[in-house]
Amino acid sequence: MPINTKTGKTEKATAVTTIIAGAKKRVPNGKQTLPVGTGTMTVAAVLGQLQSIIDNRAAVVAAQATAKAKVAAETAAMPALDAILVAFEAFIRFNFGSDPEALADFGLAPRKVPAPLTAEEKAVAAAKRNATRAARGTTSAKQKKSVKGNVTATLVVTPAPAPAPAAAPAATTTPKS
Repeated sequence: MPINTKTGKTEKATAVTTIIAGAKKRVPNGKQTLPVGTGTMTVAAVLGQLQSIIDNRAAVVAAQATAKAKVAAETAAMPALDAILVAFEAFIRFNFGSDPEALADFGLAPRKVPAPLTAEEKAVAAAKRNATRAARGTTSAKQKKSVKGNVTATLVVTPAPAPAPAAAPAATTTPKS
C-alpha cells in the first residue's frame, strides 16, 4: 500500500510498523545514509523518527480509551448527581426564600412571578377548557388522554351603548307676518 499524506493515521502507523520491520531485516546495520529534505540521515535515524509515528498513535489510542472510560463514568454518575443538585437547590430556595442577595451568592435568580392574565386571556382559557371537556366527554382515563380539544377561541367584546346625549329643546320660531 503506498503511503501518502491522505492515508489515515492508524493505517499509516500500521504501514510504518511493517516498514521498520522490513528495514531491520534488510538493512541491519542502519549506517547507510539517505537524502531527506535538504540534508541526509542514516537509516537508523530515519527509523527512530518513524517510530514516533507508532508511539504517538499508540498514545492517542490509549488517551481516547481513557477518555471514553471517563465519559462513561460521568454519564453513569450524572443521574444521581443531578438529583442531589436539584435537592440542594430546593434546600437553598426553601431556606433563603426570594432574598435576591442570598440567592445571588449561590448563582441563582429569584423565581419569576407570572404576569397576571388579562380578562380576555382568562375568557379564552376558559373557553378552551370547556371545549376540551366537551370533546373528551365521559370516557375512561386512557381514552381521555388520546383526545385533545382543538379550539381557536376568540373573544368578542361588545361595548355597552353609550347614553344618548340629551336632546336640546327645539328652537321655536315665530312666523313673520
